[in-house]
Amino acid sequence: MSQKNKLNHLAVVMDGNRRWALKNGFLKEIGYTQGVKIVERLIRICVEEEISSLTLFAFSTENWARPQDEIDFIFALLEKVLDENLQRCIDNNIKLRAIGDLSRLQPHLRAKIKNAEDATKNCALLCVNMAISYGAKDEIVRAAQKVVTQGLELNEKNISANLDLPLDVDLILRVGSAKRLSNFLLWQCAYAEICFSDTLFPGLTKRELKRAIREFYKRERTFGK
Repeated sequence: MSQKNKLNHLAVVMDGNRRWALKNGFLKEIGYTQGVKIVERLIRICVEEEISSLTLFAFSTENWARPQDEIDFIFALLEKVLDENLQRCIDNNIKLRAIGDLSRLQPHLRAKIKNAEDATKNCALLCVNMAISYGAKDEIVRAAQKVVTQGLELNEKNISANLDLPLDVDLILRVGSAKRLSNFLLWQCAYAEICFSDTLFPGLTKRELKRAIREFYKRERTFGK
């Protein structure tokens, strides 16, 4: 298998948590809690498939417009997940990283994220990138500003180097029935393969995940050549 056909970086738009809860007669908070279980499943499958990077769209710049009680619950859940799973990540050689405009988060949460990043920085089996307060357009603007501030030439190489995540995506999985990228990793997905699913994220099964991966390996990637 050539390197260009190896699935190294999987990105997932975790859409449909609220709709799944409503469809099943649950409070919306249950949808997010169930979504955490699917993240655990994703991580196990990435390890099985020898995928080295997994990027999860956890909270977008647009999500700040949601009701405050929902925002508070999401970040409290993130904090709980970090508290309960940090040692497990260390034990299983999994690196944690956050990308996005973290300046908008509460200081205690930023500190907790920084602690998780520091504690797992030498883990090498799988890197899980959590896109929090993230928008691709915002990321590109911030990268360009860094390039200008450094006095460097404004070109593709320098912008790429200053992105939150300077790593191209091989496969992006968009669940939740929408057929769009929703301002997620637009630069990194320039030549990514895309798989759309009508399944709401909390209902995503191992079979469907495996099917998306098999579909990736069936495709011929030419990168425009």
